[in-house]
Amino acid sequence: MADQLAVGNAKIEVLQGDIAAQSDLDAVVNAANAALATGGGVAGAIHKAAGPELYEACKPLAPIKPGEAVITAGFNLPNDYVIHVLGPVYGQDKPEEKLLMSCYSNALKLARENGIERIGFPAISTGAFGYPLEEGAKVAMNTIHKELKTHQKPQLVRMVLFSKNDVEVFRAILSSMQ
Repeated sequence: MADQLAVGNAKIEVLQGDIAAQSDLDAVVNAANAALATGGGVAGAIHKAAGPELYEACKPLAPIKPGEAVITAGFNLPNDYVIHVLGPVYGQDKPEEKLLMSCYSNALKLARENGIERIGFPAISTGAFGYPLEEGAKVAMNTIHKELKTHQKPQLVRMVLFSKNDVEVFRAILSSMQ
């Protein structure tokens, strides 16, 4: 199974790892809650690594709605920026697919607007928000692929996934796009 795909001059990667420890990326994406506060999962890991300054920077930007994206500095993270998105809660926020697509496309738009060349995403909404992993992975990969075909920026989009199972699902989808 493929762990990367070239899209023109840009590249999509899939790897298992800690999103808060991606020192070669300009930005990471936070799977945030509406208040942009520390939470569990990805949000907890990013806030913990970034330090309390991150939440202070987030306060005036909150609340955000499903599909929206906002940007802050990375503070103590090895990244210059954090792009915060609120994914849809599956079965509650409608239409789920459109809102999830908006998370990825709005984050990539903010990346382009801020000169970000290398960005890392988690699997948005597939944890506590209940989005089925395979469906969420297809939305993520198709949206990222479409954005890169259209804009060729950022140069690198990395899916940084915590579990081996998530990596296998995303790599299978990436392989099917070859």
